[in-house]
Amino acid sequence: MESNETVKAFYKRVGLQCIKTPGVGHFNVFSRENCSLITPYSRRDYYKISLIIGRGKLHYADKWINIDRPVLLFSNPVIPYSWEAEDPNQSGFFCLFTDQFIHEGNRLGNLQDSPLFKIGGTPVFFINEDQQKTVADIFIKMMTEIQSDYLHKYDMLRAYLHLLIHETMKMHPAENFEPYQNASQRVASLFMELLERQFPIDSPERFLKLKTPTDYAENLSIHVNSLNRSVKEITGRTTTQQITSRIIQEANALLKHTDWNVSEIAYGLGFEEPAYFTNYFKKQTGMTPNTVRTSLV
Repeated sequence: MESNETVKAFYKRVGLQCIKTPGVGHFNVFSRENCSLITPYSRRDYYKISLIIGRGKLHYADKWINIDRPVLLFSNPVIPYSWEAEDPNQSGFFCLFTDQFIHEGNRLGNLQDSPLFKIGGTPVFFINEDQQKTVADIFIKMMTEIQSDYLHKYDMLRAYLHLLIHETMKMHPAENFEPYQNASQRVASLFMELLERQFPIDSPERFLKLKTPTDYAENLSIHVNSLNRSVKEITGRTTTQQITSRIIQEANALLKHTDWNVSEIAYGLGFEEPAYFTNYFKKQTGMTPNTVRTSLV
């Protein structure tokens, strides 16, 4: 899979100049009147909310859905997606923003945990005429506000963004996604992306949340057997082996580059007891955590 498309790369791809958002993060809003008919299948480094008016196919994670009426799409930085227009007459709006932008004063919590953006969630909402008008009005207010010289306009834009999210959370998501005939590559890719998202462990209090294949399968909304089959087929290693390898990699990094004691490292990596971690680490590496740390002195 291609590397993440950054905000800067987005502006370059669409031929626009990147504006600077005062403060933390980035935000901008656009009309879809002259949007690309095909967008590449890749992950982005930003969130995006789109009001899509126009026929096409949306490829999202390991599924695709036929878009034949107005729809709201919520895309996050982790799940790859692409858009293939089947009608040159495209309209609507979209806004893109970084996690840092909405996090400032955010009362919604972590966006990755939101029903609209979480991994395994349904990001597509077909809307009726009244809902389309409500959503379009919010986008129009965003476009008007971003052109204003009001001192606190980005606070206003953040408020409109929250309003858009809350209006959508009152709706019902689409349920007619179609699975791909061969989804192994995308399932395995999503698993690896989700695995990497768990790291680095940057404080003992920020402990590892997903530790087993079942944990990952539940977050990806697929059966654990399907996850195991796809990961093995694409990577040649089991899901458990991939998780174990990444935990050991992180453990080595923490032993070498932090002053945390072994107990803090154990708890950070999700082990209930330091002894469990020591046995786990020794089984995988042939050495105890203390031996690794002592060898660095």
